[in-house]
Amino acid sequence: MWILRVRDGFSSAHFLRGYEGKCENLHGHNWIVEVEVEGHELDSKTGILLDFKILKSVVRDVLSDLDHILLNDLEYFKKFNPSAENIARYIFEALKERLKAYNVSLRSVTVWESESASATYCTSDSSR
Repeated sequence: MWILRVRDGFSSAHFLRGYEGKCENLHGHNWIVEVEVEGHELDSKTGILLDFKILKSVVRDVLSDLDHILLNDLEYFKKFNPSAENIARYIFEALKERLKAYNVSLRSVTVWESESASATYCTSDSSR
C-alpha cells in the first residue's frame, strides 16, 4: 500500500459557541491542512498512485470554500461548532466525495490551528 500526503491552507475566522474562554470571541487562524490518501495499485505507465497535481487541486477546491469567511456562517457549522475537530471532519467528508473518481481512499485529514495544536479526523472503516 502507498500513502500520499499533501498540505495546503486557508485563512478564516470563527468563534466557539458554549466555550468558556477567549475562543468564544470572534478570532481567526491561518489553518494548515494535511490530507492523506492511500491505495494499492500504481498506474502501470507512470508508476504513481495519483498525480500530486490532481490531489492538490481537489484539496484546494474544498479549502477555497473555507477561505476568508466566518466559518460559523456555513450551514454545516450552524449545526456543528467550528472547532478544529469539526473542521477536519467537514473537510474529510467533502474530500471523500470528490476523491471517489480516483483509485485512492481518503485516509485522514489533519487541521492545524497553530504550530503546536492540531486535530485529525479519519475513519476506522477499512473499506473507506
